[in-house]
Amino acid sequence: MATFQYQGRNLKGDKVAGQIDAATQELAADALVNKGVIPISLVEGGSGSGLDFDLSKLFVRSVPLEILVIFCRQLYSLTKAGVPLLRSMRGLTQNCNNKQLQEALEEVCNELTNGRGLSASLQMHPNVFSSLFVSMIGVGENTGRLDQALMQLANYYEQEVETRKRIKTAMRYPTFVLTFITIAMFILNTQVIPQFTGMFAKFGVELPLPTRILIATSDFFVNYWPLLLAIIFGGLFALRTWINTVPGRIKWDQLRLRTPIIGGIINRALLSRFSRTFSLMLSAGVPLNQALALAAEAIDNKFLEGKLLEMKSAIEAGSTITSTAVNSGIFTPLVIQMLTVGEETGQVDHLLLEVSDFYDREVDYDLKTLTARIEPILLAIVAGMVLILALGIFVPMWSMMDVMK
Repeated sequence: MATFQYQGRNLKGDKVAGQIDAATQELAADALVNKGVIPISLVEGGSGSGLDFDLSKLFVRSVPLEILVIFCRQLYSLTKAGVPLLRSMRGLTQNCNNKQLQEALEEVCNELTNGRGLSASLQMHPNVFSSLFVSMIGVGENTGRLDQALMQLANYYEQEVETRKRIKTAMRYPTFVLTFITIAMFILNTQVIPQFTGMFAKFGVELPLPTRILIATSDFFVNYWPLLLAIIFGGLFALRTWINTVPGRIKWDQLRLRTPIIGGIINRALLSRFSRTFSLMLSAGVPLNQALALAAEAIDNKFLEGKLLEMKSAIEAGSTITSTAVNSGIFTPLVIQMLTVGEETGQVDHLLLEVSDFYDREVDYDLKTLTARIEPILLAIVAGMVLILALGIFVPMWSMMDVMK
């Protein structure tokens, strides 16, 4: 979701200015018109510094996908049963347990009462309802198949929830081990090694290099821990600020795809999400270029999103889907073959759904074996720690025993 700076005039003719979040410039202009603002200038970007770091965003949690799944299924059941839309929305608003979603639904009900459409009302809350969600609802409204659009959204978000759960489960063991390694290092450097340092100083023996390194590290932890904390938090703040810039976010997302071991899993998971979203949009009747733009935004990776938007521009210029996909260099041969066959048979949406299922199975297998692949690395880290401690503590102790003899 991009941020646009706008200047315009309201219904009274007064000048107004501010910023608005939207997927594209056209959607931003539509949202302003719906608010009663005629835009004069609409420019993508923040306040102009290029470092758009809003501290308040750190404390605003997005609506969980599980809540959106329940909302879609409940609204599907009510719509399928023939309950009027406004009555359904009011009932769901009263029974909603998520405060952020409830506030958004209350405003949506007010807009529906004023005669605005459902998709246009949902579009006014981009922090709750994504552009993918709004587009699917808009297609359902225009084709008279709102219930089918809601069911497709529910299935889509359920698949996303399952994928995220598998990733969290696979990363639980490595995170647990690395956390305890960090705690052990902190305790050793602040409590254990200083005791040995005093004992070594009393005997005055010449200390080997590993021991001097351990003592220097321990002294830094004990004497300069405020500086260490400042470096850590300053580094995190600088990293977050850099990621919030457009070039930084693109580079960061590109590095994520090249990370050893997990980079391939992330890439396949994103390709699966793109295939599923693109297939969902095409099957719902969304135009090809708009479907590609929405699928690009849904994958939540600026590097891949830029490549997909380049594909969109090439397709609008007259190129085929297959040729633009080959030139982008981000798709595997499997996706290229499926796109080629789908373009020839007119069944791109069905074949992309098969691609998504294939990648989901691959990601599931990779996640199940991820622990087995990471375990040797974790064992090497632990073994290295034990070796350094053994060399740094026991070797001078043996020298001390020789001195005592």
